[in-house]
Amino acid sequence: MSEAAVAESVTIAAVPERVGLARTFVAAVLGGSHPCSDLAVLLASELVTNSVRHSGSAVPGGLVTVAVAVVGQGVRVEVTDHSGDSAPALLPAAFADGDAEGRRGLGLVDELAARWGYWRGGGFTTTWFELAPN
Repeated sequence: MSEAAVAESVTIAAVPERVGLARTFVAAVLGGSHPCSDLAVLLASELVTNSVRHSGSAVPGGLVTVAVAVVGQGVRVEVTDHSGDSAPALLPAAFADGDAEGRRGLGLVDELAARWGYWRGGGFTTTWFELAPN
């Protein structure tokens, strides 16, 4: 994405009770009229939930940072946490069987985002996605 017209971030405790705060933050940055708002909120929630459950931030006092950048009608969301033992991985659909909860987050991001990825460095992992209106 080129230079952002709006860029904001928030750092929250890496606990399940704060995932809703991340959703509220993304929705507030984008506003209800942004064409990607609902999808950005959903996918950000999935990435923050992954960080809260699986990253090195998933310890008492751990933190996760959510950043939102808006360029025109496009959106980029980044979720940064302390690196855990493994990198974000898209699991085969067979792992997300039936009515079981979990293991679908990155699958949703992969299916619905225009692009996504991650990078690691300095003890942190940033997982990101970009959306463009249809």
